[in-house]
Amino acid sequence: MPHASNPGVTPEYWDEACRHLAKRDRVMKKLIPQFGEARLESRGDAFTTLARSIVGQQISVKAAQSVWEKFAGAVGGPSHALVPADVLSLEVPELRAVGLSARKAEYLRDLARHFEEGSVHVPLWRQMDDEAIIEELVAIRGIGRWTAEMFLIFYLMRPNVLPLDDEGLMKGISSCYFSGEPVSRAEARELGEGWAPYRSVATWYLWRSLDPLPVDY
Repeated sequence: MPHASNPGVTPEYWDEACRHLAKRDRVMKKLIPQFGEARLESRGDAFTTLARSIVGQQISVKAAQSVWEKFAGAVGGPSHALVPADVLSLEVPELRAVGLSARKAEYLRDLARHFEEGSVHVPLWRQMDDEAIIEELVAIRGIGRWTAEMFLIFYLMRPNVLPLDDEGLMKGISSCYFSGEPVSRAEARELGEGWAPYRSVATWYLWRSLDPLPVDY
């Protein structure tokens, strides 16, 4: 089971996963060495990671960072850990004043409420399976399956997530395996079966094939 997430933590299984994928998949055998020692890193805490994912929905990375900094400043300063109670202390108009839409402001307050009331079982996540965590997270307004899967990969560093709703993954599969032809979910799922139990790692390298800078959520 992956370790809980501290800034800069990388998965213990990574080297074993790379050997497994290189042995079983010709594309991975060529792709993995291109990125040297780069690997998945987990940063931040659970609440901050999910809050950032809500702030960043449907806007550019640059715009998301700008809004995030203003938001973090309003709830205690960018250098402090985000605390659910501090978010709940701000009403929707105050959150909108930092550049959040009314909907995102409501989503952030709902997220904070779930954490503050203990309706998400953070201490138990390491023992829960992926689908149980996804079910818990998608009950929070503003968090869909894709966001929950990104959380599993980037925060909990679960090794075997295949995010079929992810545009980058589908583009990477198309480019590396299908000569740029469109790929169906069924084809992607079948290909992913060959990567188990390290589908998250294969996904990460396919993202790298499109953008050499490591993804970070």
